[in-house]
Amino acid sequence: MAANRLQMNPAKTELLWAGSKHNISLLGSHAPVLHLHSDTVTASDHVRVLGVTFSSDLRLEKHVSKTCSASFHWLRQRCRVRKSAATLVRAFVTSRVDYCNALYAGALKTVTDKLQRVLNAAARVASDTRKFDRGLTTLLHDELHWLDVPERVTYKPGIMMYRCLHGLAPWYLADHLTPASDVASRLRLHSAN
Repeated sequence: MAANRLQMNPAKTELLWAGSKHNISLLGSHAPVLHLHSDTVTASDHVRVLGVTFSSDLRLEKHVSKTCSASFHWLRQRCRVRKSAATLVRAFVTSRVDYCNALYAGALKTVTDKLQRVLNAAARVASDTRKFDRGLTTLLHDELHWLDVPERVTYKPGIMMYRCLHGLAPWYLADHLTPASDVASRLRLHSAN
């Protein structure tokens, strides 16, 4: 690292051993540590990478809990300011829900339901309706034009694939795309057309 003029900051360096709960429990206090010259990094239960919190069992509950907590904090702060509610909600809440949401593809319904509750509360704040008022789904879809969390999760990779196919995506993504029509064993698939 020193040859490349890099220096490790032990206070910010995190190590994660990933595996099932059973395998992690087998390690116990004998978890391997990382030694880099004079610095030693011990494994932790969760690490944060680019704002996403990963736990050792690779579940997203900790990340979703932090996202929901921060979103509800901004929703409570928004209650103090009545003007430009929709703009503030989009800036502070929906952007948090959408950040790295492609990670939620295939996630459990309990995970996406927590985020859906955040969106529902954000829609109520943006439209100035109360918790038990009827028509939240209509408000969410027809007036605010927001997708539910599972649809948001599938929308992001879908739009990225569209951009890759039409030459609008960054080259580092488009270079790794192989259309189904170019693979001989997949010519009979509907997606090959």
